[in-house]
Amino acid sequence: MEDLPADARAYVCRLLEAYRTTPGTAGVVRRPDRILAAQLHQRGVALEAVENAFVLAAVRRTIRPNGAPPLGTIRSLAYFLPVIEEVLTSSIRPDYFRYLRQKLERLPETR
Repeated sequence: MEDLPADARAYVCRLLEAYRTTPGTAGVVRRPDRILAAQLHQRGVALEAVENAFVLAAVRRTIRPNGAPPLGTIRSLAYFLPVIEEVLTSSIRPDYFRYLRQKLERLPETR
């Protein structure tokens, strides 16, 4: 990561910290995650879109039908790629993501 420009390093660090602290993840960052984060920066994917995808996926995984079998731990940033693409191509309003963040903060399983 030392060969990245300062703005790219800041983007990657912030993205990986958000990923690491997203409910349902292992809380560990691996080399492929760093590479993917740098690729997202290179593609020009807004950090806000990635963070919104983390929130959307975390809420979807947390709010499930009663009796549904537990989901496994997320061990790769790549897990979120389809949700990132969904956020990028959708017209979901920012208010909805704020609502989801508040909902996620209130759920006991995600603390």
